[in-house]
Amino acid sequence: MIFARVGDSRPYPDHGVDTPRQWAEVPPRQVRLDELVTTKRTLDLGSLLSEDSTFYGDLFAHVVRWRGSLYLEDGLHRALRAALQQRTMLHARVLVIPD
Repeated sequence: MIFARVGDSRPYPDHGVDTPRQWAEVPPRQVRLDELVTTKRTLDLGSLLSEDSTFYGDLFAHVVRWRGSLYLEDGLHRALRAALQQRTMLHARVLVIPD
């Protein structure tokens, strides 16, 4: 199994970190793919296969930690690419929302 669960929404409250500049203030760290809960069920295959998929975006996935779970808010294509390369870890910015 690649992820802990596959979700289709963001169950956590709005955190107010919306802009790339705000996310850039969150330090990246490694997270295990099998600890992530996705917030999207679908993926654009073009994003997954594109060599320059991070050219206009953050190099790191965006993860929200809330109530003990890690939710993959942005970067599903990065996580799947890591899994296809048989990696178990992903570099992500992890925003912690207090319970």
